Amino acid sequence: MPHAKIGILAAALLAAPTLVHADTAPPEQALALHGQATLVVQGHPRFTSPYEGPNSLSPKAMGRETFDLTLYAGARPWKGAELWVNPEIDQGFGLSNTLGVAGFPSGEAYKVGKSRPYVKLPRAFLRQTIDLGGETEGVGADLNQLAGAQASDRVVLTVGKFSVVDVFDTNAYAHDPRRDFLNWSVVDAGPFDYAANAWGYTYGASAELYQGRWTLRAGAFDLSSEPNSARLDPSFSQFQLIGEIEERHSLHGLPGKLKITTFVTRGRMGRFDDATRAALASGAPADIAAVRHYQGRSGISFNLEQRIAPDVGVFAKGGVAGGSVEPYEFADIDRSLAAGLSVAGGAWRRPDDTIGLAGVVNDISATHQRFLAAGGTGILVGDGRLPNPGAEWIAEAYYDWALTRWLHVSLDYQFVEHPAYNRDRGPVSIGAARLHAQF
Repeated sequence: MPHAKIGILAAALLAAPTLVHADTAPPEQALALHGQATLVVQGHPRFTSPYEGPNSLSPKAMGRETFDLTLYAGARPWKGAELWVNPEIDQGFGLSNTLGVAGFPSGEAYKVGKSRPYVKLPRAFLRQTIDLGGETEGVGADLNQLAGAQASDRVVLTVGKFSVVDVFDTNAYAHDPRRDFLNWSVVDAGPFDYAANAWGYTYGASAELYQGRWTLRAGAFDLSSEPNSARLDPSFSQFQLIGEIEERHSLHGLPGKLKITTFVTRGRMGRFDDATRAALASGAPADIAAVRHYQGRSGISFNLEQRIAPDVGVFAKGGVAGGSVEPYEFADIDRSLAAGLSVAGGAWRRPDDTIGLAGVVNDISATHQRFLAAGGTGILVGDGRLPNPGAEWIAEAYYDWALTRWLHVSLDYQFVEHPAYNRDRGPVSIGAARLHAQF
């Protein structure tokens, strides 16, 4: 699920509109229609694997593709309001049915896949902006953003169906698997176990307060009916609360942002030690579903972006989450640290091209390791055994070519050491080609 899920999470930044100078602000839009299409072809060669389990990345040479086509239709029903719907057609599968790596290598691959195209409605939401004063900023037309103007001090309310990471944990350099990095734990903080269905979307509401260089955000969102499932809880009795503080600054005249995000999840989840003890007593593989009961899980993450030159930006993100209870929606990651840089092509007269480099380390708690060693499976990983656990190390590099203003082609390479925290398997080299069109 990525970001929102993540495959199209950053393509529609609900809380980060394109800003232009107030003197050149475009006229206020009443209606808008945009679209995008993205094709990703990804594969890996054969790699070392003395064994494999139900949630393993297959050691055989493999290639898979994903495709999505999205329509962004928006209207302004009254002053300050925007109503958006995003019908979408999806098709394809991630590598090994989107299993086998905690930091999964494609944010365009969901935890569900189909060989034939199918239609879904990932987003249908209302956003209301209430101006509180301050400098007037022009807002350019974009995906899920009508052109117009807004005050620098404002309140933004969003309600409906959308992705949590449309509003929270955003990053200018690493958040959009259609245009920048592909890896799940690079585009979003790995331990940020945000509420979502298997495609990365949910029902909920968020509120944002912009004051000077600070923004406070809060939200409440519905969980899946069961961890990592396609169906959301119809009663909203399983839910998640999220808070975020953002600080904007200038370093030697260049802009930067720092976000701190926290979440508290309340739902039917299992404790790893309970499942491991039951497995040792019965001799069967550990089953987290058998020990689920209503309880909580929380986590905290940070997200930094900083421009260090006109065409160069750096980022870092990471966090920790409760390692004794199973992750509910996103990925089998209890702690993570990612960092990287993004370089625009002005130096070689290709200002719309981008080079990206990133590295990420994902890890899990000792109780989580014992659960996997007892044959347990999680959202993405589970090799049937784990005699030699270790942190998962991932490096990613991409080049994005702007063929035209609306058409981009990218090549992406990822190197994964200790996939699924298993020192006995891998390393794995994963390559991808991506075609993205947008208007």
